Amino acid sequence: MAERKPIESWLTDMDGVLIHEGVPIPGADAFIRRLRDTEKPFLVLTNNSIYTARDLHARLARMGLDVPVENIWTSALATAQFLDDQRPGGTAYVIGEAGLTTALHDIGYVLTDHEPDYVVLGETRTYSFEALTKAIRLINGGARFICTNPDETGPSAEGPLPATGAVAALITKATGKKPYFAGKPNPLMMRTGLNAIGAHSETSAMIGDRMDTDVLAGLEAGMETFLVLTGLTGKDDIDRYPFRPSWVVDSIADLVERV
Repeated sequence: MAERKPIESWLTDMDGVLIHEGVPIPGADAFIRRLRDTEKPFLVLTNNSIYTARDLHARLARMGLDVPVENIWTSALATAQFLDDQRPGGTAYVIGEAGLTTALHDIGYVLTDHEPDYVVLGETRTYSFEALTKAIRLINGGARFICTNPDETGPSAEGPLPATGAVAALITKATGKKPYFAGKPNPLMMRTGLNAIGAHSETSAMIGDRMDTDVLAGLEAGMETFLVLTGLTGKDDIDRYPFRPSWVVDSIADLVERV
């Protein structure tokens, strides 16, 4: 294997890497502090489109993790960037929360249910049958179908919740139209994130707890990849996949000295 260049920039998933069920994972604070002290470009990524970067900054700060707003990159921001590149100043019918609607407002999109250019599906805890019906009819009427991320389930204290990917499958079944997913594992989310911090994939690393999203996205974006075992993927799961991470470590604490 060709020797890689030294890592100069870091991208890391949030849930399962830095925090777990609202509690910081040991070593997360030291890792973030080390990144800031060394002034290494970095991003904290999440496929969750519910919250704005400012919301997540405040949420992480309450847990003792000081991540600046500009160092947070969500699937909602990646989706907005994609739409701004594809059709600047367009219109969209949106199913989602403030993280997604704010991102679209910020790029100058008009949110409407009257002949929109796009139907954009994101994460919400209150999927409405009425809203889904409207989305299906708009897609059948010609609107293009965009989805923030393909995650089929999300975590909660009570157990898994149906997530964006599962709801997207319902809409696809009703319309025959598959969405374009902007979030992980689409390397688009990695590349737009790297552009946001002026980094290059050859000298960047991706840290994640999921083989099917984090590691795959980092791999396809040409980055060095680190799998931590504090989230959804266990050590015994790795061999089930036809690809491997560059490194497997127990937790984020093992990477503090790598920065």
